[in-house]
Amino acid sequence: MMWVKYRLSLRNEEHLLSDRRIDICYETVRLWWNHFGPLCAAEIRRKWFCEWAR
Repeated sequence: MMWVKYRLSLRNEEHLLSDRRIDICYETVRLWWNHFGPLCAAEIRRKWFCEWAR
């Protein structure tokens, strides 16, 4: 299982992006996470299963 070293809230993500001069609200980050999060999780699971099945 993969672990993230630093836990980030949606507001923290908003501040990190604003440091890079990307102006979005935390709600946009939440919508992206709801859309792309399951896709990323499925890809990680697929790669993990392929390595495990070898």
